[in-house]
Amino acid sequence: MQARGDSSVADAGALAGVKVVDLSRVLGGPYCTMILADHGADVIKVEPPQGDETRQWGPPFAVRPDGSRDASYFLGVNRNKRSIALDVSLPPGREVLLRLLEDADVLVENFKTGTLEKWELGYAQTLCERFPRLIHCRVSGFGAHGPLGGLPGYDAIVQAMSGLMSINGPAGGEGMRLPTPIVDLATGLYSAIAVLMALHERTRSGRGQFIDMTLYDCATALLHPQAANFLVSGVRPAPLGDAHPNVAPYDKWSTRNGDLFVAIGNDRQFGALVQMLGERQLAGDARFRTNADRLKHREALRAALTRAFAQADGHELAQRLLRAGVPAGVVVPIDEALASEQTRARAMLVQSGDVRSVGTPIKFSRSAAQSRCAPPPFGADGVRILREHGFSPEEIEQLERCGAMRAPGSAPSS
Repeated sequence: MQARGDSSVADAGALAGVKVVDLSRVLGGPYCTMILADHGADVIKVEPPQGDETRQWGPPFAVRPDGSRDASYFLGVNRNKRSIALDVSLPPGREVLLRLLEDADVLVENFKTGTLEKWELGYAQTLCERFPRLIHCRVSGFGAHGPLGGLPGYDAIVQAMSGLMSINGPAGGEGMRLPTPIVDLATGLYSAIAVLMALHERTRSGRGQFIDMTLYDCATALLHPQAANFLVSGVRPAPLGDAHPNVAPYDKWSTRNGDLFVAIGNDRQFGALVQMLGERQLAGDARFRTNADRLKHREALRAALTRAFAQADGHELAQRLLRAGVPAGVVVPIDEALASEQTRARAMLVQSGDVRSVGTPIKFSRSAAQSRCAPPPFGADGVRILREHGFSPEEIEQLERCGAMRAPGSAPSS
């Protein structure tokens, strides 16, 4: 990756020229900073001596030419970044961090609340005055306030505590964890939005600010429409399987060659569906005339449609429904989805060096995202980054000797 300020990267994305110091690990913070990096920001990933723990979250592992390996989990959220291995628990490491922040626009970190303050690097304590234009985004489980303030939070735990887990699962059954780490990913997305808002606000005020992002808050924000339903009705939401709490039919159906999901959003779509299924009379049935009627008689509707779906060619029916403006899709495994023509046409798989990963969904008419470099080996860019920030060879050697920085190519400490 080119150094910040190189003319060759002037047009390398909407965020070219933005410098991000990324102290975060695992998923929420790194996902946020990868979004920024994909669109041109220079993201310096500052890893502790043991490295980002997701480098070891495998198998599967990808083996690099030098024999080192990183887990797919790490590779999926760390492209387009540079890595320096720095122990900021040591005073020399903290001095390096402060040098990195001198011309930084954004700091992203997910230390346990109070850790930076313990090192006298808190935003209100030090960073705000020393770097008045700096945007400091902290990602934590619960924030610093409230009865859970300062406690660690993890995706699955927050899924449980926020209510998300209670609404996912088979109808009539108990709640289940969503298999994708939806809370971490959503927190990364919300954090990226927050950083961009703060950058925009800074163009008016000239000042940075602190952003307090928590997994708990973001999980709560994901509870639509179940939370809205409860706040109006007072009825506790429960798992519905594949069905929708507010719309019917909105469910998965078995066909003669696979499962098909149909999402009916209005009465016209319902009429088109039953006509294609050869069940036109259902459109005139008083039990099914409106969405409210269909919700009230959900089970009777399902019974009426199940046989018709079972006799249909799901793939052919899905195409006919889509072309008639009725949302429908065949349920496919991930390998088939990633290999589909639509995935290819939308450039949703990208190649970074030897690493393939899921691309960005953000598509600009100009300043497009670029896959500039593969996720970095541990500490690979440390010497270059220090040189860019004015460190002499002697200073770099001293940082290595005292353990504040690990040399490029060294393995993470256990």
